[in-house]
Amino acid sequence: MTIDKAILAVITTNEQKVDGGAPIFYCETKDEMNKVAANLEAILDGISHALSDELYIIVKH
Repeated sequence: MTIDKAILAVITTNEQKVDGGAPIFYCETKDEMNKVAANLEAILDGISHALSDELYIIVKH
């Protein structure tokens, strides 16, 4: 099975910004959030997008 066009993960430093069906990773600092996003991008073979200073998503195009 191949996943196309999906949100694979959400990474945030603000728990109140997210809720939903994708895996959510809560980070304490912006630096930690950047590292987690970069690692998940490679692991999940997706693309990381910053939606705000507190929120990243990993998507599969």
